[in-house]
Amino acid sequence: MNDWLKNTVAKLKSLWASWKPIQKVIAAGILVAVIVVLVVVFRGSSKPTTVQLFRTPITDEAKRDEIVTRLEQKNIDYTLNETTGIFTVPDERTARRVRADLTVEGILASSYNVWDVELNVRDWTTTDFERNERQLQRVNNQVEQMLKSLDFVADATVIINQKSDGLFTSQSRPAQASIRLRFNGETPERRKIKAIQDLVISAVPGLLEENVTILDNNGIHLNDFEGMAELDAVEVVKKQQEYRMQLEAKLAAKAQNMLQSNFTTDRVRSVAVSVEMDMSKVTSEKTEYTPFVRTPDNPDTPYSELETVDGVPISEQSVTKKWTGTGYNPEGPAGVEGQNPPVYSDMSNVIGESKEEGTTRNYVYNTEKKNIEKAPSIDRITASANIDGYWEKELDGGNNPVFVTEKNFDSLKTKYEEKYPNVEDNDNIRFRLGHIVRVYKPVSDTIRDQAASIVRDAIGYNRSRGDSVTITSWPIPREDDWNLEDEAIIKAQQTRKTIMLVLIGVVIILIAFIVFRMISRELERRRRLREEELLRQQQAAREKALWEAKQDGMEVTMSVEERKRAELQENAIAMAKEHPEDVAMLIRTWMMEE
Repeated sequence: MNDWLKNTVAKLKSLWASWKPIQKVIAAGILVAVIVVLVVVFRGSSKPTTVQLFRTPITDEAKRDEIVTRLEQKNIDYTLNETTGIFTVPDERTARRVRADLTVEGILASSYNVWDVELNVRDWTTTDFERNERQLQRVNNQVEQMLKSLDFVADATVIINQKSDGLFTSQSRPAQASIRLRFNGETPERRKIKAIQDLVISAVPGLLEENVTILDNNGIHLNDFEGMAELDAVEVVKKQQEYRMQLEAKLAAKAQNMLQSNFTTDRVRSVAVSVEMDMSKVTSEKTEYTPFVRTPDNPDTPYSELETVDGVPISEQSVTKKWTGTGYNPEGPAGVEGQNPPVYSDMSNVIGESKEEGTTRNYVYNTEKKNIEKAPSIDRITASANIDGYWEKELDGGNNPVFVTEKNFDSLKTKYEEKYPNVEDNDNIRFRLGHIVRVYKPVSDTIRDQAASIVRDAIGYNRSRGDSVTITSWPIPREDDWNLEDEAIIKAQQTRKTIMLVLIGVVIILIAFIVFRMISRELERRRRLREEELLRQQQAAREKALWEAKQDGMEVTMSVEERKRAELQENAIAMAKEHPEDVAMLIRTWMMEE
């Protein structure tokens, strides 16, 4: 085997060496093409097969678009054949889940049977009994799998018994279905339970609603819709009340935003809106007769040119009758004596005349027939709001807030009680010991009327419906805010007083320092003058002594140190005369060092 392989490889090498370049290129191209074909074949064969979503094509365009929207919302890969209307999905599990969701949500119509693909399986090699048993088992499994594929169902157990016909009626057994469900979270709404029931009924031929039992994990009967009628009525009333409350909150928020945009938020804290609604559903028929428009109104003119006619004649008949002759006196058949009353007998052979005129005119009118279905409507809306006024602080002559103290309590109380009786408990004034006097200024009637107009527009006011809007202006308690403000003002006044005292003290200290400095300089000047005078006197005495000694012919000998001392002394005297302050500072420094 190895020799054959070696020989084959050697032959291929020799053959490859003998080929021309063009032949080598062609052989390489053929090899590459074969490899590409094999790769494509293997990838195509390994591609997963798709599953048909419905056996029945979806021909309704609106229904098809709705299914497509739902599949895209769930991020499910699908394929739609636009010509045939057939949907396909990647696997059977996805198809089962999509069928269940579309059925429970009511997207699929009753004409589309979701069980055509699941249960329509033919097997011709088994008996009818075996086929029925297998079909029953298949129905149980498929229904159970489809219910488990729902998002809100955690687990499902399905037991289905098909219909059996006995020899006698008492031996016949109807189709029955028992379903136990465990949900992810709360029990779903009634609509979804009804959809699950319809889904099971469509899977089992001959199964009726009364033979379907759906229980939850706690054994509560979920599809007892007749017994739940009262609960449904309570739920309807609850939803109606929730709708009314939402409408009230919406109108109140709208009115409050409009008021707060014109006043500060603190002045309009809330708006109360009450809505009375008629939740009954009434259907009525109405026929209206409207006039014909002869001349329409011109909207460009300030006056109205509208001319109408109630009706237009469609036919008319006039009748005029005139008769002259003797009075007609019926006597009965010929040869029979008449039985006329005396009144008719007396009128016999009397000449009479009669005239009759009449006109019959038929009119046609504009007729409009309406079928009116009255949904829940608003009977009455009431709204109320309070707008806080202004609290002004009383000021004294110095434009400072007036505080109530023990000293001025009686005088201020006498002053304000003339205008505000019982001033300590009056709502329009705040008169408290240790606090600022504040007077309430309510909003004027004009402004309240304008605010009421704003609220009317916000809630859709209708006078004929009996709506009402009330705007008041009474003071809102602000004790905490006032206490904080009073404390801040008192603290500011105390701080200002402290600063003034400190400034006054600083000024006094500066003045005292300046006075002390001036006195010190004056004393220093006088001391320096005395010292200069003393030095001058000593120098004068020395010069005098030298002069006298010179006059007497005495020889005075001075040492080198004395001569230097004399020169320094002369220089110091000269400098003291020229710069007395500097010399004084120098002497003071020497004294401090010694």
